[in-house]
Amino acid sequence: MRFAETEQDTALAGAAGEVLAKQAGPEQIRAGWPGGRTDLVDAVWRALAEVGITGTLVPESADGLGLDENALPPLMEGLGRSGLPVPAAETVAVGAPLLAYANAPQLPDVLQGSACLTVALDTGLPVPFAARADLFVVREGDQLRLYERGAVRLDPIASVDGSRQLARVTAVGDGLVLDEGPDSLATARWRGVLATAALLVGLSERMLELTVAYVQERRQFGVPVGSFQAVKHALADVELAVRFARPAVLAAGWAQAAGAPDAAVRTAMAKVLASDAARTTARTAIQCHGAMGYTTEYDLHLYAKRAWALAADWGGPAEHREFIARRLGLAEAAVDLSEGARS
Repeated sequence: MRFAETEQDTALAGAAGEVLAKQAGPEQIRAGWPGGRTDLVDAVWRALAEVGITGTLVPESADGLGLDENALPPLMEGLGRSGLPVPAAETVAVGAPLLAYANAPQLPDVLQGSACLTVALDTGLPVPFAARADLFVVREGDQLRLYERGAVRLDPIASVDGSRQLARVTAVGDGLVLDEGPDSLATARWRGVLATAALLVGLSERMLELTVAYVQERRQFGVPVGSFQAVKHALADVELAVRFARPAVLAAGWAQAAGAPDAAVRTAMAKVLASDAARTTARTAIQCHGAMGYTTEYDLHLYAKRAWALAADWGGPAEHREFIARRLGLAEAAVDLSEGARS
């Protein structure tokens, strides 16, 4: 298998990166937390929409870019690196393509970034950005329906990353059917998993950058703490974990775009590696920063909390490892071995 970012994919990620570099900083990340000025976040999201990211997977006939899943890893990696608290996976990878498929009248507002869209595929679980969303894609049985804010009940929930503004979503009105059937549900879910894995890679890269810069400047016993072998080895392990995760995410994007029969397994593997890398990076980064790393006032903590939240979102590592084991027949083999041991 050979895969690489296309010129279009790179151009889109680059355009988004320019917007993020100019407009998305710690002030905008903190603005997404309860009590913050979410209008600052919304302004950046609209600027990103202007370069086309909300229409990445939307057909050109519906005013989108008409790209495929190969575009998601580089784009989401950049968004993850920025730390901007927006429903990127929910909107770009899942919601917007569904609205386009159903010719939903709300699509133009989503593409322009003027309407906040999120997705609830698992009944009863917390939904990211639901507390401030305008539109909700909700799974009901084997259907995916679109609801406006007045047609759902929201029960806010606290999160380790307050900028995700979680809430449980319950439909109480009528919704527009966007798509239905197990294949449609699977496509939506695995796109969300892929996008989240890429976000985690970006977060990991940013936390590693912050930590390397810190240990080069912080001095103990007259030398930079980055010169200590224990610190070098810990950061080398982080670099290795991120380098393993990134190509796995790219491979998952290729598999989804190509309709490969093992696309689900590849995507699950990407999520496992990206989640593990992000957790390892967050833990190591905080340790290398010492007591400063534990303070919520320090920027690193914003990225670490996002990593902890996203590592568990769209299925945690344990869930995806179990899925891979079942698809490879390893779970059944483990059961047979355990039964043989008991006999």
